[in-house]
Amino acid sequence: MIEKITVGKKNESQLLVDADSGILMELNEYFSFFVDGYKYMPLYRNKVWDGKIRIFNALAQELPVGLLHQLKEFTKKRGYELEYEDSEYGSPEQYNAVDPEEIMKFITSLNLRGNGNPITVRDYQFDAICTAITNKRSILLSPTGSGKSLIIYVLLRWLLERCDDKKILIIVPTTSLVEQMYADFADYSSHDSWNATQECHKIFSGKAKDMDENVVISTWQSVYKLPPAWFQQFYGVFGDECHGFKSKSLTSIMNKCVNTAYRYGTTGTLDGTQTHKLVLEGLFGKVRKVTTTKKLQDDDTLAPLNIFMLTLDYNETDKKENVGKTYQQEINWIVANERRNNFIRNLSIDMKGNTLVLFQFVDKHGKVLYDLILNKAEDSRKVFYVSGQTDATDRETIRKIVETQKDSIIVASLGTFSTGINIKNLHNIVFASPSKSQIRVLQSIGRSLRKSDDGRISKLYDLVDNLQHKSRKNYTLLHGEERLKIYQKEQFQYKEYRIKI
Repeated sequence: MIEKITVGKKNESQLLVDADSGILMELNEYFSFFVDGYKYMPLYRNKVWDGKIRIFNALAQELPVGLLHQLKEFTKKRGYELEYEDSEYGSPEQYNAVDPEEIMKFITSLNLRGNGNPITVRDYQFDAICTAITNKRSILLSPTGSGKSLIIYVLLRWLLERCDDKKILIIVPTTSLVEQMYADFADYSSHDSWNATQECHKIFSGKAKDMDENVVISTWQSVYKLPPAWFQQFYGVFGDECHGFKSKSLTSIMNKCVNTAYRYGTTGTLDGTQTHKLVLEGLFGKVRKVTTTKKLQDDDTLAPLNIFMLTLDYNETDKKENVGKTYQQEINWIVANERRNNFIRNLSIDMKGNTLVLFQFVDKHGKVLYDLILNKAEDSRKVFYVSGQTDATDRETIRKIVETQKDSIIVASLGTFSTGINIKNLHNIVFASPSKSQIRVLQSIGRSLRKSDDGRISKLYDLVDNLQHKSRKNYTLLHGEERLKIYQKEQFQYKEYRIKI
């Protein structure tokens, strides 16, 4: 006799799974994964935690709705029968019948514009829109410059026509992205009767949480503490740059959206770990790759990119000084190094075109670099500074000013300008702070891939610090090797240089 698993919707966030206790234990193990780097975490080292994240709640018998496809895969592998049970939220597996011709007619009716000029939706964008409407939930994996905000706009307009008394929630990671998303919607609808000013409500930095508008654009920090009742008004939810949605706060937001059947995440990058992917799929649905950076560069949609890996070779005294240092001690030494900071200053000033210098630490590095560059740059050259302390409106103003410049320098923190910010006239990026995070690296690269007005090739200068003493490689040198693997995987063009410092 074939054993059976029965599954139904508890709500739009959680499935209820019914099976015998043995199968429930199997599910608990199947949906358990070691967290990346768990061996180095204090809770694991102190034997308080086993290093695993458990996505299936065996006690409550709950599994995130977005992992239904994984549950189907489990039952297929184990030879179990899967039976669906309807609830007030419908069947666990629901799809929309989509007529591509009708979707295209709808898109045409929106009269889309970009800077006042007509926009033609690209083939891959159209496919992504049809896929998202069909499946109701998706993570759309598409690189910077592929037009994710346009996909979001078309989908939200489609949803708004199908919900009379419910609203759409768009969650973004930063206040800058609230302003940018709002500006994009106003641009797309500039020749349409739909008015972004009347239809959109922005929430960040203490702004009102009650609104009459149909579209809410908010940072996650502004709403994650709100009660579940507040989230029940939303018919659809979008998570822009959803790779940041693995924290408890953001997961809590999605789990409070118990009535929200339409869930879409958009991002250009995932961190490559199975745990990260499954947590996000549980919140939004299956990952679907829309297109790739390489394809967009090949068809001339994105700018070509040249990467220069500049390995800074320090003297023997410096290398010996850093033997035995912890990672944080090494980082502190590097960002405080006067010769290295002067090198970054000279490199930034010598480059032609708009240049973005990305740093990690505000007071001990960002402000130092800004002062060094500002004091040496010619009076006619504009130099900007942006960090989390910069007001969102000022960040948006700086972004727009840079798009009109040909030779400015922005010294910006990774937290504010590595993710989502669009600058359409950026020629150079300098990685002033070392990182091995795939998400951070690829998001930062994305800032330079939009084609500039003058058609220049984008350039990335990646600083690698060689403090290797004998056979012992230092932390940031190893991180540089990890970034090189990312460039090779993404098929980016790169050259390596060694520089005595």
